Amino acid sequence: MIAVIGVAVLMILLGGMPACAERLTVDVPVAKIRSGPGKNYALLWKVERYYPVSVLKQSGEWYYFTDFEGDEGWIHQSVVRRKLPAVITARDNCNVRSGPGTRFDILFTVEKGIPFKVIRQKGDWIRIEHADGDKGWIYKSLVW
Repeated sequence: MIAVIGVAVLMILLGGMPACAERLTVDVPVAKIRSGPGKNYALLWKVERYYPVSVLKQSGEWYYFTDFEGDEGWIHQSVVRRKLPAVITARDNCNVRSGPGTRFDILFTVEKGIPFKVIRQKGDWIRIEHADGDKGWIYKSLVW
């Protein structure tokens, strides 16, 4: 009985916080990140399509999240999607290749903070697509 009460108290203290953060992806050309859960709060920054966020809590139609750099903000639920896998480059000068391995040609190089949709994965390599249509393969340790 004491264990049940302890679990109930813990759930009340945690409130709307999920047990593990849910990953969502921006699915509009540009999304606004705000300082609070509403359009009347200050605009902090903007992000582009496929930007991944890790939800910390929800308030009405707004999600409070953290991103790949640990920055936090609020985003409206209408601009994000579940089940749209995405990654973002976590390092500078990331090579995107024509195939899943270092023996394949480098198609282009991207800087830190570029989001991509995940098409599929093969071992430690991820097939990605940018919002502008560019596609290629990136090594998983280069992304968040």
